[in-house]
Amino acid sequence: MRTYDFAPLYRATVGFDQIADLMDRVTATEASANSYPPYNIEKTDEDAYRISIAVAGFSEADLSVEVKEKSLIVSAKKVEDEGRTYLHRGIATRAFDRKFHLADHVVVTGASHADGMLHIDLVKEVPEALKPRQIQISSQKAIETDVVDAKAVN
Repeated sequence: MRTYDFAPLYRATVGFDQIADLMDRVTATEASANSYPPYNIEKTDEDAYRISIAVAGFSEADLSVEVKEKSLIVSAKKVEDEGRTYLHRGIATRAFDRKFHLADHVVVTGASHADGMLHIDLVKEVPEALKPRQIQISSQKAIETDVVDAKAVN
């Protein structure tokens, strides 16, 4: 696999640290990417997303969903039943930690567990201060009529 050196980015830019860190993180995790458990990421609406993770064999008590510092961390640990003897064990119930990095203003709105799937719903909620807004343009005449003469008031 090819490796990339982002050191020139750090030397030649100011204020783009988050982008360079993201690129470092993505290239570092691709090499050691784990495919267990399989998952889907889908866009359900303009600003809504759903992550679906196949968690067959895990109960709700075995699963943990946590948001911490712009990261969504999904983990599971199955308590092994000591009394069972398996002749063949094809259902993987090994412990896992899956980490998803969230963009700014993306919040987790809920999680549900049904039919061996864990569904996590996310919404991008842009604050009102950051949303574009339309500025009303008024004519010069409208401004002059709204101004009250100070001598007329006194």
